Formats: sequence, structure tokens, C-alpha cells
Amino acid sequence: MPDYSVRANGLEKIYRSGDITVRALEGVSFALKKGEFVAIVGPSGSGKSTLMNILGTIDKPTGGEVYIDGIATSEMNGDQLAEFRNKKLGFIFQAYNLIVGLDAEKNVELPLMVGSGSASERTEKADRLLSSLGLGARLRMKPTQLSGGEQQRVAIARALVNDPALVLADEPTGNLDTKSGDEVIKLLRQVSKERKVTIVMVTHNLDITKNCDRVIHIRDGKMERQEIR
Repeated sequence: MPDYSVRANGLEKIYRSGDITVRALEGVSFALKKGEFVAIVGPSGSGKSTLMNILGTIDKPTGGEVYIDGIATSEMNGDQLAEFRNKKLGFIFQAYNLIVGLDAEKNVELPLMVGSGSASERTEKADRLLSSLGLGARLRMKPTQLSGGEQQRVAIARALVNDPALVLADEPTGNLDTKSGDEVIKLLRQVSKERKVTIVMVTHNLDITKNCDRVIHIRDGKMERQEIR
């Protein structure tokens, strides 16, 4: 059996408002192996964001189940989900979402602060990870002192610092120029292979999906097709 980090089984999501029913997802199923770099693509309103929210445990499916590292996520309550997200999931955003008053090192340390490690251990881990991503000389710089590509590298380090099973990236190149965007995508692919972490990326840019192992096409709430490379 392949070593799957993520399994989505028959995901359904229905929104109701009065007499109006919207089926945002209908029977979406797939299984992703550890270390896969995956893109989810589709037109606006196709269900991409709904799918990402369910994978990220921000929303629960109306039907079906998501298993991350073999754990059924819909069975957990709010406190359990918060702990699960911190330990098992990493998030990368289009707008970086870094805290402007903190330097790169402290931004990366943030997810570690709910754990049991000492301050020196947190700092050592953050520094080691940032250095591995080419930011060893930028540890003490705040986001406003970094380029867009460097800020996104800090955000990637923050997403990886707790050694998650799954990293979710929402349009990670949307605020970057073409050169910086290509560098970030190549870095994500490298990270997925070297650290054996599954990365799922939503993007409108089909050009960057050439670096992905799998491309899942969503349309009208259904998985239209997937390309496995």
C-alpha cells in the first residue's frame, strides 16, 4: 500500500440559505502520497476554496471524510482541531501574513510557542530552517526589509517549522513577479521531496503546475479530472 498522508473520501459540501441550496462540492475523492506536490485548479466558483478549507479543517464537509496521517478530521471538536492544525498542518498565503513587528526568526518561531520546547530550542530550529531556505543572512530583518520572494520564503519556513504532514498553499505566487514566483514554486517542490511533506496548492496560473506531481481539476464542485505525472 502507498504511504498516503491525505485521503479525501466522497467529500460533499452543501450551503443552504432559505430555499436556496448550493452544492459547493459533490463526491470529491483522491489520495495523496507523502512528498507529493499537488495543484488544485479550476475557474472561480468551482469549489477550490471550499475544498482547501475542508482539507485545512477550517470547515467541515456535509458528507464524506478527510483523513490526514490516518486521522479522521471531522470527528474532532474545536480545541482538538486547533491543536491538530498546529501540529499537522502548515499554511502559506498569497499575502504572506507575516507579523510586521517581528523579524524573520520570530515569525517562524510563532507556531512553536504552543509546544514544550525551550526558547533556545525554538530559536535554533527557526534559524536552521531559515538558513536551509537561503535566508541565513536575513534572520533579524523584519518583513518590510525583505523582498516579496524573501517574505514568502519566511512564510514557507513558518509553515514547515512544526514538521507538518500537509502544507496548504493559497495562490503562493500571486503577489510575486514571474522570476520570484518560479523560484518559490521550485522551492516548494524541493521541500516536498526532501522533507517528505505533502503540499497542496491552489492556483490560477497553469504555467506553474508543470512543477507539480499531480494536478486536480475542479469544476462545478466536482473533480473533473486529475493529471498524475
